[in-house]
Amino acid sequence: MPVNGTQVRMGLIIVVGAACLIAVLGFGIRSGFGLFLAPMSADLGWGREVFALAIAIQNLLWGFGQPVAGAIADKFGAGRVLTVGALLYALGIYIMAQASSPLELHMSAGILVGLGTAGASFSLAIAAVARMAPEHMRSMAMALVTASGSLGQFLMVPLGQAFLDEYGWSMALMLFSLLALLIIPLAFPLRGSGESAAMGPDQTLTAALQEAGSHSGYLYLTAGFFVCGFHVAFIQTHLPAYVTDMGLNATIGAWALALVGFFNIIGSLAAGYFGSRYTKKNLLSLIYLVRAVVIAAFILVPISATSVLVFSAAMGLLWLSTVPLTSGIVAQVFGPRYMATLFGIVFMSHQLGAFVGVWLGGRLYDQTGSYDMVWWVAVGLGVLASVIHLPINERPAARLAQTA
Repeated sequence: MPVNGTQVRMGLIIVVGAACLIAVLGFGIRSGFGLFLAPMSADLGWGREVFALAIAIQNLLWGFGQPVAGAIADKFGAGRVLTVGALLYALGIYIMAQASSPLELHMSAGILVGLGTAGASFSLAIAAVARMAPEHMRSMAMALVTASGSLGQFLMVPLGQAFLDEYGWSMALMLFSLLALLIIPLAFPLRGSGESAAMGPDQTLTAALQEAGSHSGYLYLTAGFFVCGFHVAFIQTHLPAYVTDMGLNATIGAWALALVGFFNIIGSLAAGYFGSRYTKKNLLSLIYLVRAVVIAAFILVPISATSVLVFSAAMGLLWLSTVPLTSGIVAQVFGPRYMATLFGIVFMSHQLGAFVGVWLGGRLYDQTGSYDMVWWVAVGLGVLASVIHLPINERPAARLAQTA
């Protein structure tokens, strides 16, 4: 039976809606893990490196698991992978709530949540949307999913702080575990492969990997996303503790992360809008440069509640605005057929950066009693990322150009 335009539009709306809600839950919940660093470390008598290493392992497993999850989703559909990922995600958070030793924390918050996040990732949701959305709508559709992750951060972080204040860290984590299970019914609309008529010429996965690996722009993009992961994970995990270290109330730290999420909604949507009109690589270069300036200003200005909230708002505009632009370049250059796999590899670099940022923050804090050195490393990496995006060639691969 032929499919008319109305059915296609309704299908796209349902897929985008489900993907957005998955991003709200999946990204929103893990955005609140930084709230648990100080209370868990204090209650259990651990240094901050123990918790930081658990989150670092989580980011690393998320990164290495993402290309595998993406390849499975490209072949069998995102819905199945999201369902399994949500189960692992919820189980890991539940066991994390019972952790009484560093090993239990690293196994639960690190390994289980890391693998679960790879399977229940908003990256898979973005890839499913990219395959279904027509090219002229793709950048904005991916931006909507990215912005939804930010909305999740805005909603879940204050909710997590409220759970902490009311019930303590163990019960708060168990409630987060229950919320993670809601991803399972939302995965149902994404159960198909999502292949569209505009997939482009037939290509094997091996050929796609070879094509991307020989493309210098893909390599630059992968290297640049390492810096994004370093920035995001370090700030997300350590900013609440940094705020309390500087004598401010813990609530300021929670609202700082929430503000990052709120302004990231604006930043992500703006990136989607401008990414469909201007050169994406130049926008990425600008974002990383401004990040470096904002971080430098934050650590040079005397800290106050106002400076923390202004910094959070500014970083929010620059937070995940890199995602629709980075994923957009991948889809634009190589086509949407193996989007989940190819973007998964780029995202693995992001998570390697996240591992280094989170772990290094905890390590240097325990050694020096300060985060200053890590802040300055973040500034230097921002400048480096700004430079390496400039040579990227955004033109579609020759294979797609010939077909067009």
